[in-house]
Amino acid sequence: MLFCHDGASIEKNVMSRISDCFTGLKASGRQALIPYIVAGDPEPGITVKAMHAMVDAGANIIELGVPFSDPMADGPVIAKAHERALVHGVSLTTVLAMVREFRQKDASTPVVLMGYLNPVEAMGYAVFAQVAAEAGVDGVLTVDLPPEEATDLTRELRPRGIDLIYLLAPTTTTERIRLITEAASGYVYYVSLKGVTGAASLDVPEVAGRVAAIRAISDLPIGVGFGIKDAGAAAAVAAHADGVVVGSVLVDQISRLQGDVAAIPAALATILQGMRNAMDHR
Repeated sequence: MLFCHDGASIEKNVMSRISDCFTGLKASGRQALIPYIVAGDPEPGITVKAMHAMVDAGANIIELGVPFSDPMADGPVIAKAHERALVHGVSLTTVLAMVREFRQKDASTPVVLMGYLNPVEAMGYAVFAQVAAEAGVDGVLTVDLPPEEATDLTRELRPRGIDLIYLLAPTTTTERIRLITEAASGYVYYVSLKGVTGAASLDVPEVAGRVAAIRAISDLPIGVGFGIKDAGAAAAVAAHADGVVVGSVLVDQISRLQGDVAAIPAALATILQGMRNAMDHR
């Protein structure tokens, strides 16, 4: 039996913690709060503490960014976070060790690794899948890996219960939505705006329409991210999506607290508590 931090227990009838989490939340009429931070930012020792603080504040799934030298989908705020982590030599191996440490105290909150293909390819798909499963990783979102090229990685991840999650954009065609959702598992991540992370303001009516169009094609849960900067935006998106993904506002807060690293977990918790309350009482 698993617990998805919504106060309710859920029977584990499939291998995926992610699908269990969304099932439990749906049953209670709630949406997933999915924070994103870059592992090792601004220093490796704070990441696991921040993960636990975010869960305590109401996070249901954690997206953990794997530092990469050329993060093409990320705006300046998150790109600088990658740089700060890389200064400390944080690698994919380091990130997997962080997940393993997180699992010592939290056996139920899903963790998704979000990043780029090169580090996974360098480690080797089979080795990565095995080590990730042993560490307690639940999903992988590889920004630059389209479903047409993901067969080999999927073959390694699926038997180990690790979901392969994909991005959908405002410009994604109906035909391609169908292709992507058939390849995906766990959830799909709808990018709510054109451009990089943190680049523009949220257009909620447009998001609502696009989410409805995706629902007409797929039963997978839909997480919406990019542009969600405050509690009001989180609540507005939660009215339409199954999950709310929050990244840049958290990473910006981390940047502001580089000189007081110990204050980071509580600061992230404060932001997320406001969003959780707004989502639950909209």
